[in-house]
Parts: sequence; structure tokens; C-alpha cells
Amino acid sequence: MVNKDMSKVQKLTFSAMVIALYVTVLYFTQSFSFGAYQIRIATALYALSYLFPFLVLPLGIANFIANMLFGGLGILDMCGGCLVGIVTAALIVGIRKMRWSRFLIAVPIVLVPGFGVSAWLSYLLKLPYLPLAASLCIGQAVPSVCGVLLVKVIERTCAGSFRKTREA
Repeated sequence: MVNKDMSKVQKLTFSAMVIALYVTVLYFTQSFSFGAYQIRIATALYALSYLFPFLVLPLGIANFIANMLFGGLGILDMCGGCLVGIVTAALIVGIRKMRWSRFLIAVPIVLVPGFGVSAWLSYLLKLPYLPLAASLCIGQAVPSVCGVLLVKVIERTCAGSFRKTREA
């Protein structure tokens, strides 16, 4: 089933499943999702907005919930994470709309969390911004590759369905 063929109820259900998946993945990877390099595998799910643009807001909500449950740095981290999730997913939707290569999905997954999250973490943790941003960008390299691969696998699995949607 493709994005345009989904009813509002199906989109809502799919969004809830993606939010639950994000929180679950973060739960099982939290030992290295909040460290110095923050290899947050769950952010690979932002790539799904390339195929399902309606996931922009749900992915921000997923980040908010995950930071609320596991983050421990308060409302600034929860709201900031939500905003970073929305901006990252929206940029990925933009990449699709511009008909750019899906490999560019990796760029917002690395740069938006890397530079965005550093803005408040450097303040909250009293750490210098640039070294923190560099470490977060390095940590986001793994999820960015996973996100590109996730989209590639889904596109191959559902090749006919997504080809029709992209051409429309």
C-alpha cells in the first residue's frame, strides 16, 4: 500500500506504529543513544518521511516522547528534540519533492540533530558548542546510513507501488 492509497485512519495507525517503533528502538539502544557521540539508531526512522511525508509531525512527536521517557534533561530537550525531528523529516520530504537522490537523506539526519541538539546541550551541559556538534554529527553517521538503506530496501520491496507514486 502506498501513501496516496492510505485512508486517514490508516495514516494515523501507521504514524502511531512508527512512533512506537521509534520509542522501542531508542529504549533498546539508549546505552549509546545518549552518550558523547549519541549514536541514536532511532533517528534512522526519519528517512521514512521520504516515502511517507505525513510522518513529519509524528516523527517529531516520537522524539518528544522518547526524550521525555529516557532523556532526563527536561522540557528544553523534549521540545528541542521534537523540533529537530520535524525539521529533519521535513527536509527529507523536500529532498523527495526536489527529486534529488535518496542518498541525500543522510545529510539532514547528520546535520540537523548534530548542530541542532548541540545548541541546547552545550548550554545545559556547559560544554563548548563546536566540539559537541562535531561529536553529535559523527554519532549520527551510523543512523544516516541506516536510514538510506531502510528507504532503499522498502523501495525495492515495494518497487512497483512507489514507482507509480514518484512518477505521479
